[in-house]
Amino acid sequence: MKTPAYWGISGFPISHSLTPRLFEIVGNALEIDEVRPVFLEANNSEEFKRNIEELNGDLWISITSPLKHIIGELLGISDEGEINSINQLMRTNGVWNGINTDGYGFVEAAKYIGINPSKSILKIRGGGSTARSIVAAWSESGGEIIPVNGRRKLVSGPWDISIIENGEADISVDLDVNPGGDESQTIKEKMDVSISYNEYSKIDDFAVIMLASQHLEAWKRFFLYENIEKLPNLSYILEKLFD
Repeated sequence: MKTPAYWGISGFPISHSLTPRLFEIVGNALEIDEVRPVFLEANNSEEFKRNIEELNGDLWISITSPLKHIIGELLGISDEGEINSINQLMRTNGVWNGINTDGYGFVEAAKYIGINPSKSILKIRGGGSTARSIVAAWSESGGEIIPVNGRRKLVSGPWDISIIENGEADISVDLDVNPGGDESQTIKEKMDVSISYNEYSKIDDFAVIMLASQHLEAWKRFFLYENIEKLPNLSYILEKLFD
């Protein structure tokens, strides 16, 4: 199994990030060792570039705000589809590749709490890259979507076939709320969830489940090319995260 010299997180702020711990949990389960964890604090592309130039060898890096939108252009790579955002990076033998797993993580988190996307309606406010990633994955899973106008309108994309005008949503998420787990004041459905976590978050918080889910999806779809069957399941990762 080919492994990197480093893995970790880059963006700003990242001091609270659980991502290096997630790398460690999955790596230990796969008996991967001798990989150095890194926190690459970067508020712009120049800072990110300076950080990675100091690291020799292969890298697996999870990307968070504000780098998601600019990292592709900086490194000459692009994600698939209409999302225009990258949250997972891999440098192998000097070659960069990227992917976005936010939406896949949202879908898997919904399944984990008992919601089947293929039979459910998602109501979502926002039109940024995270919103686009979520609706793309939700549509791909066969679910329906009710977009709600916010600071940014959801643009047209492959998810258009899944958009409906009204209905009772099974799950809703407001991506225009302030970070830190604030609750939506205007979207009230059967289940309102937040994708923002903080130091007070618990094992059953949707944001934490989504974080672990999208990280696990990154291993399945991107980082790992063999022994995928040996990956730990989501319950195991969450339990270890809160040991």
